[in-house]
Amino acid sequence: MNDLVLIAIREEAPDLAYMMNLFYTGVGKVNAAITAGEVIAKYQPQRVINFGTAGGITVGTGLHQCTQFVQRDMSCEGLGFDPGQTPFESGVVIGSSSGLTCSTGDSFVMNPQLHIPADLVDMEAYAIAKACEKYHVEFLCFKYVSDQANATADTDWRNSVAQGQSHYVNKLKELNLL
Repeated sequence: MNDLVLIAIREEAPDLAYMMNLFYTGVGKVNAAITAGEVIAKYQPQRVINFGTAGGITVGTGLHQCTQFVQRDMSCEGLGFDPGQTPFESGVVIGSSSGLTCSTGDSFVMNPQLHIPADLVDMEAYAIAKACEKYHVEFLCFKYVSDQANATADTDWRNSVAQGQSHYVNKLKELNLL
């Protein structure tokens, strides 16, 4: 398989479950990293495409391509590392130097008072991007903004979790994968 598609959970795109090159990572950075590493090692794709839901920080509802990825819950400043930097690794950001930034963490963001220096927030993209970087695999990431990372994010997400599916289908067609 030249292209693999990774989505956290079936509920985000229930009608795409038939795809032979679609894999569910599970929720969170650990699950995403394990799955991404396993499927990359097994299938040796040229490209990995990640679809899923995200909270919007600077962008509204709709499908957005992310090209920069940071960890929002890596915190070792007391040891002299930058916010988001994994200790004893160089750099904080994975991806290109332009475009939308997705901040990945193992928490569902529901507080608009938090200062998150990113355009979107999710729970898997950084881990998948890191696995792709390690194995020299092209990574494309498209997130459907399901909520605005505020006090109603949980309800908004539940009500719109599958609404990105039609956008994913259109993107897959555009990439000649459907």
